[in-house]
Amino acid sequence: MQELIECFKKMPGIGTRTAERMVFHVLKAPLDDMVKFSSAIRKVKEEVRFCKICGNLSEAETCSICNDPRRDKTIVCVVEEPTDLILIEKSGRYKGVYHVLFGVISPLEGIGPEELRIKELITRIKEDKIKEIILAMDSNAEGETTALYLSETIQPLKIKISRIAYGIPVGGNLEYADQATLIRAIEGRLPVSNRT
Repeated sequence: MQELIECFKKMPGIGTRTAERMVFHVLKAPLDDMVKFSSAIRKVKEEVRFCKICGNLSEAETCSICNDPRRDKTIVCVVEEPTDLILIEKSGRYKGVYHVLFGVISPLEGIGPEELRIKELITRIKEDKIKEIILAMDSNAEGETTALYLSETIQPLKIKISRIAYGIPVGGNLEYADQATLIRAIEGRLPVSNRT
């Protein structure tokens, strides 16, 4: 049991108490359910890989987004992790392609630009005639550092570089917004147009 607890604790956000509850659930669950569960884990590890172009999750060498002829391959949205890509896709509004860095620059954790997929991004920009890079990193110190590093690295290539907007969430109230969020909202303001 202790070995299984230690395995669960290695998962993000799982502490000792939660891991213990998960182990007790495994013990109480029907054997067939747990066999199916372990089989699903093995299948994911054996069959799911990262797209050789963008880094998205895929069961083939290249993902469905990179293979889609309807996507605008001249616009690349750069994200930290495949989970960020999935969130943007759920919006249904973005029609370009992606590039997953697999992390952010974090000197405290020993992660520099060399540990991320930045060289691959530069190669894509040069070889695939990319017109725009959209930086979609989190709005924290590491995300901002990574976005700044990327914009300085990409700028000499003379393509459009943009950053996703931040600010007041839809349905949010100004009175609950912190100062940093308000500053971002004001800096990222858009002109009002007559949309019909």
